[in-house]
Amino acid sequence: MNEDLPLQRHVVSICWLAFIIGTVVLFLIPGIFYNFSHFQPSISNSAAVSQPSEDISPQPAVPGKTEPLFHSIIQEASDRYQVEPELIRAIIMAESSNNPRAVSRKGARGLMQLMPATAKALGVEDSFDPEHNIHGGVRYFRQLLDRFDGDTKMALAAYNAGSRKVRQYQGVPPFETTLYYIKRVFSYYNQYKAELESA
Repeated sequence: MNEDLPLQRHVVSICWLAFIIGTVVLFLIPGIFYNFSHFQPSISNSAAVSQPSEDISPQPAVPGKTEPLFHSIIQEASDRYQVEPELIRAIIMAESSNNPRAVSRKGARGLMQLMPATAKALGVEDSFDPEHNIHGGVRYFRQLLDRFDGDTKMALAAYNAGSRKVRQYQGVPPFETTLYYIKRVFSYYNQYKAELESA
């Protein structure tokens, strides 16, 4: 009987230890869930910030440091395809922020973000070459203007979302990124026009 007493004490000790651990866990679990539930909105909010919304006003254009290098090319393309140079500058700014080496997640390249298949169809040999890219992009935009009867907004929507989507929706597709893109282009265009008039 006396030999069983240490065993009983050992069992009691284990039970108490299990009880204490269980109590601690019960106190900790709600805290974990509380922290997790308060962490979730910050994730969704950061995701929302990365996706532009229709209410966000486009940021004013900040001309890139290398932009003056492209002025002569832009003017040549403007004269050849009859597209305003300020509009070309605005598209370039919205597409690539004047970075001739820009590559999108979908594979669009260069200043006017030409997809490889589009560049090939336009006869663009090197999408990273500013002259090739700008002339190819402006030529393509001219085609879109002609396709949509000179409607700049529709042409921009097609440049961003594709002509098929514009035809499918019989107008500007209700895509948040496309609506925001058009706002940005017009914001830059208006600023460049204002700079030209005040010069």
